[in-house]
Amino acid sequence: MRLASLLRGLVLALALILAPVVPLSWATAQEAAAPDEATSADTPVEDVAPAFREIAGVNLDDWEAFAARVEAALETGRVSDSVLGDLRRDLVVWRDKFATAKDLSSVRIQALEAQIADLGTAPAEGETEPAAIAIQRDRLEAELDTLLAPVTSARLEYTRADALVAALDQNLRTRQRRDVTLQGPTPFDWNSWPTAVESLARTFRLAWSAALASWMNQSQRATLLADLPLSIALGLVGLVFLLFGWRSVRRVGESLRAGKSMAVRGAWGFVISALQVLVPSLGAVLFAVALGNAFVFDSRGQQMVAAFVAIISVQFIARWIGNRVFGIPGASWRVLELSGGRVREGHAMTAMLGVLIGLQVLLNDLGRIDAYSDATMAILGFPLIVVTSVLFWRLGRLMRRYHGEKADEEDTPTGFYNRTVRLLGGALIIVALVAPLAAAIGYRNFAVFLLFPSIFTLALVSFLMILHHFVVDLFALIARRDRETASDSLLPVLISVGIALAATPLMPLIWGYRVTDLQEFWSKLGAGFTVGGAQITPLAVVTVAVVFALGYAATRLVQGMLGSTILPKTQIEPGGQTAITSGVGYVGLFIAAIAAVTAAGIDLSSLAIVAGALSVGIGFGLQNIVSNFVSGIILLIERPISNGDWIEVGGTMGIVKEISVRSTRIETFDRTDVIVPNSDLVAGTVTNYTRGNLLGRVIVPVGVAYGCDTKRIEQILMEVAQAHPMVTVNPAPQVFFTGFGADSLEFEVRVILRDVFLTMQVRTDLHHEIARRFAEEGIEIPFAQRDIWLRNPEALTGTAPVKKKKAKPAAAKPATESGPMESPREINPPDDEPPSLGYGREDPDDD
Repeated sequence: MRLASLLRGLVLALALILAPVVPLSWATAQEAAAPDEATSADTPVEDVAPAFREIAGVNLDDWEAFAARVEAALETGRVSDSVLGDLRRDLVVWRDKFATAKDLSSVRIQALEAQIADLGTAPAEGETEPAAIAIQRDRLEAELDTLLAPVTSARLEYTRADALVAALDQNLRTRQRRDVTLQGPTPFDWNSWPTAVESLARTFRLAWSAALASWMNQSQRATLLADLPLSIALGLVGLVFLLFGWRSVRRVGESLRAGKSMAVRGAWGFVISALQVLVPSLGAVLFAVALGNAFVFDSRGQQMVAAFVAIISVQFIARWIGNRVFGIPGASWRVLELSGGRVREGHAMTAMLGVLIGLQVLLNDLGRIDAYSDATMAILGFPLIVVTSVLFWRLGRLMRRYHGEKADEEDTPTGFYNRTVRLLGGALIIVALVAPLAAAIGYRNFAVFLLFPSIFTLALVSFLMILHHFVVDLFALIARRDRETASDSLLPVLISVGIALAATPLMPLIWGYRVTDLQEFWSKLGAGFTVGGAQITPLAVVTVAVVFALGYAATRLVQGMLGSTILPKTQIEPGGQTAITSGVGYVGLFIAAIAAVTAAGIDLSSLAIVAGALSVGIGFGLQNIVSNFVSGIILLIERPISNGDWIEVGGTMGIVKEISVRSTRIETFDRTDVIVPNSDLVAGTVTNYTRGNLLGRVIVPVGVAYGCDTKRIEQILMEVAQAHPMVTVNPAPQVFFTGFGADSLEFEVRVILRDVFLTMQVRTDLHHEIARRFAEEGIEIPFAQRDIWLRNPEALTGTAPVKKKKAKPAAAKPATESGPMESPREINPPDDEPPSLGYGREDPDDD
């Protein structure tokens, strides 16, 4: 039985030590007077009607007595933290009882209130109402008052209990802050050093003496000798696990991972590395059980044995974290990419930090057992603080110089990761500088509060990063992907984020918050908060999200049915079908939002004032968005444009592809999308080429040479236009003789097309056919002709200019066949004028 109880005690101690999130007790609380003093105070209780001395099984007399005890304990301020904790636990039980009593007969109360409201407003003073209605109203109000009396009392007592819980929490937090910031003796009081060393030596002597005394007692020695074989066996097995377990498990893991893929090596490496922690920790536990079975320890000895297990276990945990963070030879990944020398330095520092954590736990427990003085604790704890600060300094410098394997660019994830590592390194350096200085001037509690929670925080962050890499490897193994592809997938990231969110409550626990603080925060969060009279709770938020998601899915389903099954079988044009589908979508989303809020039990009427105040600010701040939204609704209702229309707005021409509530997407003929605000379409000028029908006009200009038969030209052009299949008969095509051009006789062919989208194709067909018919008829299509003349052509050949008499102006020649043009005249320039080329006619004034 003694062996089993010792085993259970050591396992429990190991579980407490291995949890990296359990905050250390940094300060020694002052014990108050005897509990009887705190509980002797009594507060007179006011007389309450006997019918209300018990509410839903809650005895109000007992509650009044207990509440008076709590108030007296808070007022005296001499009650210990443990007593306050017990009072708080009982107080929460009372508060829960009153919370249940608040909802007593809630269904009947609601029914009575509805009945009274249905009777109408009570008559004003001096007015009368029918006797039957008055009797009915009096009966309902009397029953309602009877039911509301205990409920109102429960609400008042709940408020009192909640206020007392808040006062207790505030008192405990004030004490914690006071203990952390309390200045004590400095470690440089040399007169206290011999006393401190003697106190520590005395603790070990007393523990050893108690262990040896068990062998001096004959009855105990007989029991110990009977259990000695088992103790030796357990001790040997524990030593084997402790000394050889780490290396043996590592070798087995290397053989299992040999030749496997990177994902397999990473997943197996995580599991095997965890066994490398558990096996030696189990060996430490077995060895401690063997010692406890071979000796009878007092409280000091038991604490030393538990500290031995803690030091071994935490040291192996620290080594495991160091190996996974800094990497080991042959590892497929690591959290920090460092060179070989820095990797070994990181391993050594993390292992030493694990030992220092165990020593700090041992010192705190021994100081509590033997009641060390503040001076002794300051002297014995100062070396641990200094060594820990030195390790923090070196680790911080290593992280401050971290750059990783990739270039540290500001806009890349790698750059952000590297900057975060360097920021954490800077924080470690600051802690390493502040902690020993604070301990040196007497603030030991503050120094310990800075150092060791920082270690636990760093360990928690490192563990989350290690777990993320394991999730990536496991996902790659299950999904049969390579590790790089798996690391870029969304699912492993979401899983890691979920794990990090689940671990978030551990962070305040590390920094001194109590579990009850988190429970209180969660209860307040569950109760929700009030906005404009509406109660918002997490359950209400989840309900809104779920109901709205269902309504959104149902709306999309109905839209799909309308767009693909029902509307295409009607005679509604495609633009109208799109408008109906969009309108159904907006109405469905609105109904889904209303249903979600109603299902959550949120009273929208209480938010009317808040919504009215917000709408004014929204109207001014988001007036452009609101204007576009309203314009989008107008476009969907009036439908001046529809999907597929060919429009031109603001110099942009294209096909309407999508009309939303804020903007319209137009695809130009260059296959580019242009987003046009809806307000521009409603308030501006828009040309719609296909609104109502696809008819459109095409004008083809044609020029023929002078001297042609204009009537024959008109007949040919009319035949060509009428022969094209896309040209409408009514209205019929038209041919116009528009004028006499500089080089040709000008005609125009104007036709109406059945499909305006084929404008360019029809124009091309008409050009081809006109060219063919003109060629058959021998009709010439003229082009502008120009003669080129040289003013001094001899300059081009290099010959000397020939002196000629100035020629008289020649008579104008008749116009050529190409048009009424005059022949150019040649003018000889002076000898010193440079050669030049001239085009066109020369002005007669140049002569």
